[in-house]
This record gives sequence, structure tokens and C-alpha cells, in this order.
Amino acid sequence: MIEQVSLGRTGLSVSRVCLGTMNFGGRTHRDVAVQILDRAFECGVTFIDTANVYGHEPADFGVGRGRSEEIIGSWLAGRREDVVVGSKLYFPMRDGAGALGSSRRNVIRECEASLRRLRTDFIDLYQLHHPSNDVPIDETLRALDDLVTAGKVRYVGTSSFAAWQILESLWASSDRRLVAMSSEQPVYNLLDRRIERELMPMTVTYGLGLLTWSPLAGGVLAGRYERGARPPPGSRHETFWEGRHEAITDEVFDVLDELIEAAGSAGIELHQLAHAWLLSQRAVTSVIVGPRTLDQLDAALTAAFVSLPSDVLDAVDEIVPPGRATLPQYGPDGLAWTTWGPHRYAWR
Repeated sequence: MIEQVSLGRTGLSVSRVCLGTMNFGGRTHRDVAVQILDRAFECGVTFIDTANVYGHEPADFGVGRGRSEEIIGSWLAGRREDVVVGSKLYFPMRDGAGALGSSRRNVIRECEASLRRLRTDFIDLYQLHHPSNDVPIDETLRALDDLVTAGKVRYVGTSSFAAWQILESLWASSDRRLVAMSSEQPVYNLLDRRIERELMPMTVTYGLGLLTWSPLAGGVLAGRYERGARPPPGSRHETFWEGRHEAITDEVFDVLDELIEAAGSAGIELHQLAHAWLLSQRAVTSVIVGPRTLDQLDAALTAAFVSLPSDVLDAVDEIVPPGRATLPQYGPDGLAWTTWGPHRYAWR
């Protein structure tokens, strides 16, 4: 069974493998999604990650928003007390002005809508999917605090925030006596180790849970791409990350060859090395895996029980040094593209 750990300094227990459901309702049809949920739960995965916008089609962000939560909501019946559900808000659920961001209006409206789709009275971990640099963080925190006080949310967290933005939120929470962030959700994998520079030490110092996503770098660490070839149909770099395939350079493939050799010395495959390496990082609370198929889930769960010897871990650090990004996935320092821009408001 998958190990259970505490989420940062909280009393919330989560599984070290978290089921990511971005594909549910889009690339993964409902019946397959339910099979994936069943299998994960049977293996001890008690932590599910979703978002209000998940379920959209890769070619059209506006189609299918909310489907993932709806699928999870129907599956949760009879299991609610045994499952930790995390959801997120920021990206627009409708067209028009004011639909984007973490204003008080959006936070409360989107939480209520997620509760309806999830068919539950509360969300265990409600996260800001992206920073809102044009909304004062104390406004967002006040809305989240009201949701916690009302019992509609248990804990709150962030996703794709810079270390300084999380510290700003912690300062505001202390100064205004508002609910504090309990976790951060960044990109982290063998090809993008930038969070080790600042973000990871910050989460350890301040006791935040670290929930990492994209363990296989969009399939690159699963061996889905070949040197000099176009991305296969349906792959992440052919759909959601269309146009970024050129970033998989010869240097990246050279690194992959070395990682494959390191994995072979341990008698495992590259994708198993990628997952097992993440779970070997003591600062990582839970690794979010986002399977599109049941086979992909089984592969990730099998890797969760792989123990890497110290010589393999040392070899990995030689191939991909700590803090380095061989294949940057999501903007500077592994953060959302807009988080490094000038802040649009100042504290008074």
C-alpha cells in the first residue's frame, strides 16, 4: 500500500502518490477515469488532485471545463471520509471580464461551484492555481479564511507560486490573522530541478507540504519522444504543449541516454527511475501522477515501490546537477510565466 504522510505542519494525512485528474473528461473518458480512480484507491492512493477547469479538450480550453470534478463527485459517493480531495481555482470557467484570477468574488463563486460538481460539503485542500498579481493577497486570503470558517474548505495552498510570493502570503496571514497556506504545487522532475534553489528550502523551513507535478516531464522521461522525430499523436507535446517540442534538443536526448544507463544499472526503466527519484526526495510530500490510461497508472504505482541505491542517486546528481533545468517546462525557475513580472500593488 502507498505510504501516508502529513501535509506539511498540518494534521492532514495524504498518500505519497497523489492521483492527478487533469485528463479526466477530456483525453480520458469517464469510464476509464472511474477505473483509474478505483485502481488507485485500492492501492492506497487516498489523495486526489483536480481543478475547476480540468476536463477540457486539448484543442479547445473552453470545452469541458468542470468535467473532472463531476466525474470525481459521482465516484466519491460512499468514500468521502476516506479520500482527501484537492481542487484549484484561478483560470476562467466562463468567457467575459472578471472571470480570471483570485478576487474575492471569484474565490467564493468558484468554490461554491466546485462543491456542487464534487457533490460534497467541503474541499480538503483548496489551492490558488496561479498567482494573481493584480489582486492583493490579503483580499484572496480573507475570502479563503471565510470559506474555512464556514467549513467549506479545510486547508488552503498554492500552485506555481514563487518562494517570495508564498512568504508574502504567510506574512499577510500572520499580520491580518487569516488562514495560512499549507502547501505549494510546483513542477519538479529529473529534467527540471530549479525548485531546489529557493522554493524547496523555503517549504522545508516553514513547514509547507510540497506536492510536485509533471514527474515524467510531459512524457519525455517515459521515452515517448525520439531524437529527430515529431511528437507522437496524442502526446503531451503534441496537444497541451504544442510548439514546445523544439525544446527537446540533442542535449536533452544526451541526458536521457545517460539516465537510461543509470536506470539500467538499477535494473529498472527510465520512467521508474523518474518516479522513484522523486519519492526519494525527503522534502517532497506527495508526487502527483496524471495517468491518461490504466496502464500508465499501473506503471506509476509500480515505480512507487522501487528503492534506489545510493550509487544510483549519486549518478543522477552527476547527470542532472541539483538546481539545474535540462528541459525547462514552465517559465523561469519552474514557475508560471507571470510570477516573475513586476508586482502590481504594494503593501500599505
